[in-house]
Amino acid sequence: MFHAASSLVPSPRSPQNQNDQHDQSRDRSVERPSPRPAAKRDAFFDNAKYLAIVLVAVGHSWEPLKGDSRVLQAAYMLVYAFHMPAFIVISGFFSRSFDGSPGRLKRLVTGVAVPYVVFESAYPLFKRVVDHDPQAAITLLDPYYLTWFLCALFIWRLTTPIWKMVRYPLPLALVMAMLASLTPNLGSDLDLQRVLQFLPYFVLGLCLKPEHFRTVRRRSVRIAAVPVFAFSLAFCWWAVPRMDTGWLYHRASAQELGLPWWVGPAMQLALFGCSLLLTACFFSWVPGRTMWFTALGAGTLCGYLLHGFLIKAADYRGWFDHAALHRPLGEIAVTVAIAAAVTLLCTPPVRRVFRFVMEPKMAWAFRRDAAALARERETREGQETREGQETREMQEAREMREARRAKAEA
Repeated sequence: MFHAASSLVPSPRSPQNQNDQHDQSRDRSVERPSPRPAAKRDAFFDNAKYLAIVLVAVGHSWEPLKGDSRVLQAAYMLVYAFHMPAFIVISGFFSRSFDGSPGRLKRLVTGVAVPYVVFESAYPLFKRVVDHDPQAAITLLDPYYLTWFLCALFIWRLTTPIWKMVRYPLPLALVMAMLASLTPNLGSDLDLQRVLQFLPYFVLGLCLKPEHFRTVRRRSVRIAAVPVFAFSLAFCWWAVPRMDTGWLYHRASAQELGLPWWVGPAMQLALFGCSLLLTACFFSWVPGRTMWFTALGAGTLCGYLLHGFLIKAADYRGWFDHAALHRPLGEIAVTVAIAAAVTLLCTPPVRRVFRFVMEPKMAWAFRRDAAALARERETREGQETREGQETREMQEAREMREARRAKAEA
């Protein structure tokens, strides 16, 4: 905190020596607040976001290939059990400061709503052009492919003040997810099934604190994560012919998957427990130091929204139908290629090119906040007052020095 100016600048009527002018200059330099240092990004979270988005892209590339390999199907199930939960937990953690203020709402509109509208329109248009499908419709109510996450994030973040207010947010979110899983008539508008079934992970992120992430990054947890992932992969291999992967997408109710209604709530609890365990193990392996890919964590939205065009183009053009890609070497090549592609899409040059879509300013679209304008006016008036006071003090000091000099000469 900065002290008042009167406590730093000596009175012009106090005894002065030959260093008065230097003292005043030094005091005024102390009085002026130094620029606030930019907030330093946490390498752990940037690393986690980058690795999670790579897993998302890899999972999408496996989807058209997994039918011929039980091992790939098992790996697909394992990745889908935690990659989006991990990304959503991080999103919730960084939404804790959302309070519904005008500034936060503006960033929500420009950073989430605008990209949703743009890409929700771009993907159907892309399908019309590349797949020659004139029936591909543009609708903002039925999220297309990847855009469901932006729609869900918009809704989750808008409700953040409510979750911060209620006493038991996580149990309440779990109950809502369980109820959604047994409600087949919920409809596809805004992909509400996914919004509600993934909601507990977002609310969990809101409830977490930095020390929770430090806890799962202990060496003992990293060691324990090895057998957990090994057992999980073996379990997924066993579950491939026995479990519908539709449960992992969180976009359908139990009845829509051909099961009794009571299976929905039970599966929600089971999946939440398994996903939470695997997410903790994933976080335990994420490096906390700066790596070569750490800076890419700031561009994961670009990687997420743009890699879908590569996957869809390959699907529309039938590239995944080549027999060579359905062999182990082909599957590895596809995995490496999509991981490299999404890495490039997260780089700063790509972010700069698409900033007009991902991070538009849109100052023209918003009215100035009255409170902010008042604060700016007060700051400006205070600055003018301080500058006027400094000018008067300097003038008085100069007049006193001239008077003492004239007296000495007389």
